[in-house]
Amino acid sequence: MKTPFAHMRSIAATALLVLLLPTLAACGGAPDTAANPTAALPTAAVVATAQPTAGAPTAEATAAAEPTAAAEPTDGAPAEPIVEPGKPIKMPHLNFGIVNHLYYTDRDRVLTLDGIAGFDWVRQQVVWKDVEGPNPGDYAWGELDKIVDDVAAKKFKLLVNIVQAPAFYNETNGLPSDPVSMGNLVDAMVKRYGKKIGAYEIWNEQNLAHENGGRVTEADAGHYVDILVESYNRIKAIDPSIIVLAGAPSSSGVNDPAIAVSDENYYRAMYRYKDGIIKSHFDAQGVHPGGSANPPDTMWPDNPSKADGWVNDPTFYFRHVENVRKFMEQEGVGDHQIWITEFGWATKNDTPGYEFGNQVSFDQQAEYIAGAIKMAYDKYRYDDGSPWMGNMFLWNMNFAVIWAQNNPPNPLNEQASFGILNPDYSPRPAFNRLQGLLAQLKKDQGR
Repeated sequence: MKTPFAHMRSIAATALLVLLLPTLAACGGAPDTAANPTAALPTAAVVATAQPTAGAPTAEATAAAEPTAAAEPTDGAPAEPIVEPGKPIKMPHLNFGIVNHLYYTDRDRVLTLDGIAGFDWVRQQVVWKDVEGPNPGDYAWGELDKIVDDVAAKKFKLLVNIVQAPAFYNETNGLPSDPVSMGNLVDAMVKRYGKKIGAYEIWNEQNLAHENGGRVTEADAGHYVDILVESYNRIKAIDPSIIVLAGAPSSSGVNDPAIAVSDENYYRAMYRYKDGIIKSHFDAQGVHPGGSANPPDTMWPDNPSKADGWVNDPTFYFRHVENVRKFMEQEGVGDHQIWITEFGWATKNDTPGYEFGNQVSFDQQAEYIAGAIKMAYDKYRYDDGSPWMGNMFLWNMNFAVIWAQNNPPNPLNEQASFGILNPDYSPRPAFNRLQGLLAQLKKDQGR
């Protein structure tokens, strides 16, 4: 989960890089555990400004409650997408997803808990360099086969997010230089897994230098679109019903090649490239709105949060998704839905750059998550009442479990702090809150 960048106006680039060093050191792969030797976790946040240090953590729940209601998955099945020739695929109802880490862990337990909470979809990141090599075209699917089968067996729909090209396609593991290499990968995946993978998100936060091999400019947005177009064409040639997402840029107000391109500039560059070729080559736009310690209904500058720091730019707020919607409408792609593929609120943690989480108790986390979902369900709709937001993936379910198994354990890592399970798999308040909320919303949808 990336937290948003502040908009830098007066800090020199050298000072900015100094500020980034502790946070960049926290970015990267999986905890080093014997039980989890190769799987990679999604990258940590990059925070580009010095914000006021958060005050002392608020009181948190000290004892985890058991899940409420029946310990069985909800009955409401995922809504089937609307597929019309020549148009982007759309979800008729807002769906609800969760980001899991399913490599080398107790998948059955995690997926059972996904069902108890009421989620429709599961999102799993796939590290490309771990499944192709040592030579181009040599695929070693390994644990991914088991993940795909286990998710399908539990009747969830699966979204995979592809990141980190092998070194023979990009020596820094950024976007591949040749779009065909990505096309070959997704071609092989669709042929192998078929409809067991319901959607592909092409890359992750590609406006960050860290996710792009160490440097990023607006011109890279055009190269990304070439990769997306190739991937879309290859996937749709095999199965037009599979959903293809344009990868979610990180919420960022920074424009520095060593750090990021602001998300607004990156979105607009994508949509304008080659006279808007992207318009017919994606089904929905992935978005990662901010959150920091800000309640979901707040927004800068009209209704700013009263949190301590991380409040003076719209990219720090969940409602920044509304700005992204405006960008899309202005650039002629407003007929495409948004899928939020990561959102959430950090709680108490010890990771530099995430001090805002120390202002958020587990109870507040539950309140903010539920508030964001209800707001999206009620308000994020086209004029005809249908949703312009097709799916929301909460970040995350079980990363506190993974980090507690690290050697040495680090249950206060920021990734763990976003989770809705404790390190022992017991539910945090957000888990319990979601059970009732998602069941009610599905009932309202008639499913």
